[in-house]
Amino acid sequence: MLISSSGLSKVKDSVKEKIFFGNEPSAELMAILTVYFVQGILGLARLAVSFFLKDELRLSPAQVSALLGIVALPWIIKPLFGFISDGLPIFGYRRRPYLILSGVLGALSWVCLATIVHTQLAATLTIALGSLSVAVSDVIVDSLVVERARSESQADAGSLQSLCWGASAIGGLITAYFSGMLLEHFTTRTVFWITASFPLIVSCVAWLIAESPVSKNGSKAAQTTEEIVDIKHQLLLLRQAVTQKAIWLPTAFIFLWQGTPTADSAFFFFTTNELHFEPEFLGRVRLVTSIASLVGVWIFQRYLKTVPFRVIFGWTIVLSTILGMTMLLLVTHANRALGIDDHWFSLGDSLVLTVMGQIAYMPVLVLAARLCPPGVEATFFALLMSVSNLAGLLSYELGAGLMHLMGITESNFDNLALLVIITNLSTLLPLPFLSWLPAEDPQNKIASLTTASVKPVEESLIPEFVPELMLQSGTEATE
Repeated sequence: MLISSSGLSKVKDSVKEKIFFGNEPSAELMAILTVYFVQGILGLARLAVSFFLKDELRLSPAQVSALLGIVALPWIIKPLFGFISDGLPIFGYRRRPYLILSGVLGALSWVCLATIVHTQLAATLTIALGSLSVAVSDVIVDSLVVERARSESQADAGSLQSLCWGASAIGGLITAYFSGMLLEHFTTRTVFWITASFPLIVSCVAWLIAESPVSKNGSKAAQTTEEIVDIKHQLLLLRQAVTQKAIWLPTAFIFLWQGTPTADSAFFFFTTNELHFEPEFLGRVRLVTSIASLVGVWIFQRYLKTVPFRVIFGWTIVLSTILGMTMLLLVTHANRALGIDDHWFSLGDSLVLTVMGQIAYMPVLVLAARLCPPGVEATFFALLMSVSNLAGLLSYELGAGLMHLMGITESNFDNLALLVIITNLSTLLPLPFLSWLPAEDPQNKIASLTTASVKPVEESLIPEFVPELMLQSGTEATE
């Protein structure tokens, strides 16, 4: 039985609305979602890396912490990658070539881990290269999402971000359980070989990104001049953006909120050394948290995307603090008195906390996208995300300091309950500063600020000997 054209149209509209949250399922959108999907699926090697460092390289917890600090560096300097992408096109293109390079670097890093890495230094450099690969691809697709999110109405704000993070969560969901299960049957290096194939997918789908050359001028000297002028333009736009109160106050709030100390590292040692959770079970926990991430994205998209920022941040902070206290039941073994097995309690607790955490993080992404001024999308969004990453690094360092002061080690968890209480109560500290968040859609105010300031900057940057020079960055988001 043939489907009528009207019926087929209804099916397409339903798929667009229900699956793609109202976004047109173009080839470019599929490419963007694929990059996020790959970021999620790379979690396949997460547990393998941990066991590789611990069992094969024989690194101590302190050495692992130092290594991971270095590996996190590319995520702290993400604005540099955004600046390079915005201001230094490759063969006239800002996005596509960088995606291709990031995929190649990622595959190379995993192949090296699977073959020639045998020392701590080599492992640090190789894992850092893989981290760099993901950070670069993340900056590029974030900039593409921000450019497209700018055209969303306030009612649709967050739809594209929800879709992208849903794709990442699906990738994580697919590999979550297998990350632990594979280690029961294969070596860590075999897992690295399998993982090496995924970054190449990013290089392949990069060709689907719809992008016009920045410059069609045949003169190499003129193109070089244009690139230099464009870099200056990016810097001035960025300077104008960061000096606006409507931008730096919400950014400061995000930093304060995510910079409070965490007990995650201590809790990880507790579950592995005290409760003796095995890699296979840790894979199950990752599976549950991946499902929970999808649930959190769906709840935000379905019910919360139009809620004002101050309201949703305020309630998520309070509820996260209350729910975070449930960790005390596991730490004090009160769950056993209630007849709940450690494994089951851990699974349920991880599910609830991850749903809440994803709901809390989605407005960060939406707010960051709405704060980005035209012309510096990649640079500025990366800057905001780096502020978030730096706050996360501070959070772990503060947590580690508290852990040291309280005498919590890999075998002594006497004060872990107190640490859980302190870290959870500290998440309430940003509540008095909710007024730093915008009361309405910040995009309107940002647009008025940049409209008044961008034109004079463009005119002042055009050199007298290149009167026909057209700066592309100010129009890129509207094309």
